[in-house]
Amino acid sequence: MRLFTVDSFTDTPFKGNPAAVCVLERPLTEEQHIDIAQEMNLSETAFVYLKDGVYQLRWFTPECEIELCGHATLATAKVLFDKYKVEKEVLEFNTLSGILTVKKSGNLLEMNFPIGKLIEVSNNDVLIESALHEKIIAISENDQWYLVELESDKVLRILQPNFNALLEHPKSKFIVTAKSDDSAFDFISRFFVPDYGINEDPVTGSAHCYLASYWSEKLSKKTVTGYQASKRGGIVECEVADNDRVLLRGDCVVMSEVLFEW
Repeated sequence: MRLFTVDSFTDTPFKGNPAAVCVLERPLTEEQHIDIAQEMNLSETAFVYLKDGVYQLRWFTPECEIELCGHATLATAKVLFDKYKVEKEVLEFNTLSGILTVKKSGNLLEMNFPIGKLIEVSNNDVLIESALHEKIIAISENDQWYLVELESDKVLRILQPNFNALLEHPKSKFIVTAKSDDSAFDFISRFFVPDYGINEDPVTGSAHCYLASYWSEKLSKKTVTGYQASKRGGIVECEVADNDRVLLRGDCVVMSEVLFEW
């Protein structure tokens, strides 16, 4: 079995979001998935293998399986295209979130994901205000996700959330965003998931499914580019497509490879 580490949503080593990619010859047990994910100790490890000509893809944190992970999907495609020399124009993955595809788009990789839908709610949320310590412009939500817009790029970059307060909030996934001051980007964001043991995720593909929808409508632009302003930082180009889909584009750097027997 071959195991890779890949920095996603960046063209620079040690930036973006690191993921592990485990290319399998056969399925593993649930316990084996967790054992490997804990050994890698990254936010997500992707496990992929071929079955009847379709790639089966699953994502695990060191604690549990998750339903969708953008940066680990991008990393998996990078490994298959560059290390396994897969000649398909489009990679098709069967996942818990349905069939996902990735293809080459110039120098980038393009993922086709379901668009994230949120409903705007009152921004009179005392708990989130106490957790962020900043003025809130708008709030949108669904059952798990909370998207909070702040008044400025500068405020977001220096934000220091109270993670204990976020843990008390009924939502579990917090996107905090603002219009970008940098003309290279339309918006910036940060993503906090303390419920999953990840105070701040470096660059988050799934969050951009919601950010693409939010900023595309707000800016009246079909294509928007976001910068996730974590310490590592990363760039995601987003395009709202037909049929409730969003195209997320980014680059990757393969950092290491390990060969081991199970």
